[in-house]
Amino acid sequence: MIIRPETAEDIEYIRKLTERAFAPMAYSHGTEPAIIEALRHHGQLTLSLVAEEDGEIVGQITFSPVTIDGDHDSWFGLGPVSVVPEKQGQSIGSRLINAGLDILKGKGAKGCVLVGNPDYYSRFGFINETDLVYGDLDRKFVQKLAFAEPTRNGRLEYCRAFEDVASA
Repeated sequence: MIIRPETAEDIEYIRKLTERAFAPMAYSHGTEPAIIEALRHHGQLTLSLVAEEDGEIVGQITFSPVTIDGDHDSWFGLGPVSVVPEKQGQSIGSRLINAGLDILKGKGAKGCVLVGNPDYYSRFGFINETDLVYGDLDRKFVQKLAFAEPTRNGRLEYCRAFEDVASA
């Protein structure tokens, strides 16, 4: 398996892959493919990696800028991350997450945030015992991983693409 940046030829497959990956998820509103497309449209797709196995894309991960208390300060949001259903549980998502975090660190990012299952994301170093707030969401799902000090706390906001999709 190789992990590489997405290309223009991958875009339609990423949309289909993301639809398939999130379709059975009870927490999904089905907006994940539209979020990725909106991030591209608004120029806010900081990093999109695909996992390719035997010439087929089997996973994808997205990172985009976020603000904390209105300041970007080189913090990024992870998500969505998608793996084809028949390959879930085979560490593809983990490999995409680790590769993406390594690239962000290498580019001087100060940290990464996400909204997700703390039991899963804690293995990558994400913590949820913080003063990071995302709307009225239970704080246990709002997590961060600081790459540099000082770390950030406050009101988390994802970029415009997330808002556009949520209000559509």
